[in-house]
Amino acid sequence: MTLLDVAQRAGVSVATASRVLNGGDRVPRPELQERVKAAADELGYTPNAQAQALAKSSTNLVGILVHDIEDPYFAAIANGVMRAADERNLLVMMASTFRDSDREIAYLSSLRAQRARAAVMIGSRRTDADSLSRTASEVESFLNSGAGLALVSQSGMPAHTVEPDNRTGSADLARELVALGWRKFAVLGGPETLATARDRRAGFVDGLAEAGLQPVAIETGDFTRDGGYAAAEGLLDRHADVDCMFAVNDVMAVGAMSALRTRGVDVPGKLGVAGFDDIATLRDVWPGLTTVRLPLEQMGRRALELAIEGGDVTTETFKAEVVLRESTAKA
Repeated sequence: MTLLDVAQRAGVSVATASRVLNGGDRVPRPELQERVKAAADELGYTPNAQAQALAKSSTNLVGILVHDIEDPYFAAIANGVMRAADERNLLVMMASTFRDSDREIAYLSSLRAQRARAAVMIGSRRTDADSLSRTASEVESFLNSGAGLALVSQSGMPAHTVEPDNRTGSADLARELVALGWRKFAVLGGPETLATARDRRAGFVDGLAEAGLQPVAIETGDFTRDGGYAAAEGLLDRHADVDCMFAVNDVMAVGAMSALRTRGVDVPGKLGVAGFDDIATLRDVWPGLTTVRLPLEQMGRRALELAIEGGDVTTETFKAEVVLRESTAKA
């Protein structure tokens, strides 16, 4: 069935049928709308999404650009975006950028070409000036197209931003661990190029400094489970004099615990371990991992709300909460 068939059945022009089914600035009279919709139902006609986009200047499409959907941190935030989109009858298209800024820019440009209504970019803020500049340029082009946009954990862009309070959260964790009696800390600090990792490292160091302490070692590496495993192995191989490891995200902490288990190091009897994020998979980790909890799904929901609402650019910060578990319990 075509739009012409619907128009003929309803006894209206093709232009009128298009305005009813595809939208547009001019709204036909209610009785014409009823005739066209009834004809479309009788014929089983499905409106063309591209035609609707042309008529309305946008679609019901929402894009989610996420650094790594395998990472439970990003998956939880994306889940919040998708649930909020579903409540608004919006269609979600999701792409994983694998932390590649060129791919992120290309995906955002593609969403702009498809007249997406809005997009949410979920990632860990980078420090490379060139990639930040090119991303900011595409963000401006996307917004100038009339679409909405919000970013999660990527401040510094000319768009709405949802930020976790990384620095304060890790500083609070350091204070709690010192209060438990831990003194010789190693920080599994993730990559130097990610500002999120740097903020969490810096906050933890600040918290230790309040007690007159400083880390025995800071290990950089990938922001992944394998990165945590390798960093912990490196510390063990060097016989570093530490009694507690802080990983700047939970997946690194889980990797570190696996390395310690492989080497026969008891947690927390010999070494304490703590992470950051409180991802859902921690429910299956033993001993329970001490961490810093972020309201990840709520952050995703709010990001979509900001993207849809538009308005003046704003940054909203979500508080972090220390959660003490068995991995840092002192006998």
